[in-house]
Amino acid sequence: MTLDRILLSGFRNHRETLVAGTARFNLLIGENGAGKTNVLEAISLFAPGRGLRRAALADMPAQGGTGGFAVSAMLMTGGEPVRLGTGISPERPGRRVVQVNGAEAPAVRLAEWLSIGWLTPAMDRLFVESAGARRRFVDRLVLAVRPGHAGHATRLENALRERNRLLSDPAPPDPRWLDAIEAQVAEAGAAVAQARGDMVARLDAMLARLPDAPFARPALAYQPGGPLTPEALAHALREGRARDRAAQRTLTGPHRDEIVVVMAGKGQPAAECSTGEQKAMLIAITLAHSHLLEGLAETDGERRPRLLLLDEVAAHLDPLRREALFDRLRGGSAQVWLTGTEAAPFAAILGEAAVWEVRGGTVTRAS
Repeated sequence: MTLDRILLSGFRNHRETLVAGTARFNLLIGENGAGKTNVLEAISLFAPGRGLRRAALADMPAQGGTGGFAVSAMLMTGGEPVRLGTGISPERPGRRVVQVNGAEAPAVRLAEWLSIGWLTPAMDRLFVESAGARRRFVDRLVLAVRPGHAGHATRLENALRERNRLLSDPAPPDPRWLDAIEAQVAEAGAAVAQARGDMVARLDAMLARLPDAPFARPALAYQPGGPLTPEALAHALREGRARDRAAQRTLTGPHRDEIVVVMAGKGQPAAECSTGEQKAMLIAITLAHSHLLEGLAETDGERRPRLLLLDEVAAHLDPLRREALFDRLRGGSAQVWLTGTEAAPFAAILGEAAVWEVRGGTVTRAS
């Protein structure tokens, strides 16, 4: 099951680009700024959310274009092919449109068709950035297993925004209205927190079974920002109203979660490890998640196609680690997309990959 015939229209520096004839491994080669990552970003929009760059919709249309963009692709499954599309129109630049087989659908429905994960150079600082970045990272991993997680996260975000608005109002809020909002926060928040905790526990168990070498093995722990059941979280929110009103924001809940990462061999916090060690741990987590999905496919019959988007992932890996990465990717069923400035680091997979050259927003099939 693969994604093929990917068409970018007016997206970033791609005026009209068609990528067809895909394979298990797909390699985009070109100089920095040629538009390789733009292709990966376009593909990432077939997942709920803001894509691998977390960019605003207004930043995606091509400069000098119409102000809109469109990305479409054919999802080749065991049955009938499915046409996926997304983009914005010049008339409504702030509204993202999603289509499945020509019919408009909410963006969260995309998770029912595809499971997409990615690694980008910007994520190399994941362990030293804010806790919010790590929460978003884990949420994407959860989404690959539980498509409904996107809906819970959206409801939580909306309910928290409304509660914070009420708390910051100069007039005391109606307690009954707060009760109703807090019930929404508690229900959605508990679902989000439980899913995050389950994913972190599963990943940590999977990492413990994988070999330490050649990638540094991380140990993961989930630190919840509040109670994990709807009843307990609703009670904590009710009891904390005076404190939260003074702070003018909600101080308890899954928006305060933290994901703790430690390099297992040293017992050292990931944030204090070297840049190379952090990169290796990030790759290890990504591979563990891929193994986890493979196991679920075997036991639960999960048949959603899986994609891995790996932007410049081989650039800072030595030959041993590159070879190990490719071997582990071969062992899975995900369609893999990789970028690089030259083909040499990918010599081990060139014979089995579809290769494209990217220059100035144009894509040409090389092999």
